[in-house]
Amino acid sequence: MKTPVIVRIFDIVGGPLCVSAEDGQRVHDKIAALIRDDQPVILSFERVETLISAFLNAAIGQLYGEFPEDRIREMVTVQDMDAEDMAVLKVVIENAKKYFSNPKAFDEAWREEMGNDNE
Repeated sequence: MKTPVIVRIFDIVGGPLCVSAEDGQRVHDKIAALIRDDQPVILSFERVETLISAFLNAAIGQLYGEFPEDRIREMVTVQDMDAEDMAVLKVVIENAKKYFSNPKAFDEAWREEMGNDNE
């Protein structure tokens, strides 16, 4: 196996605040490209002070719609994340796996909930 590439979240985002989906998308694009190239990834959250689920959904959650779970588990490692943020990440991953197991049903349920069931 290739030597993992360390992706420093702080450097991609440009600071300690990981709060926007746009920044998460930039992280996702980097991770996804490396996985496609069969390159293992270590995500370093060193120096990250604030991390929210919207960022993690974009950065990591959507990977579950592109790659099999076992491939992500094999290729992506997380380090330098505190226990509270790790708990948020676990929820994001579980929700992503549920959603991507049947996105059409989830989307239809959401439209019905929001009153837009005619789309």
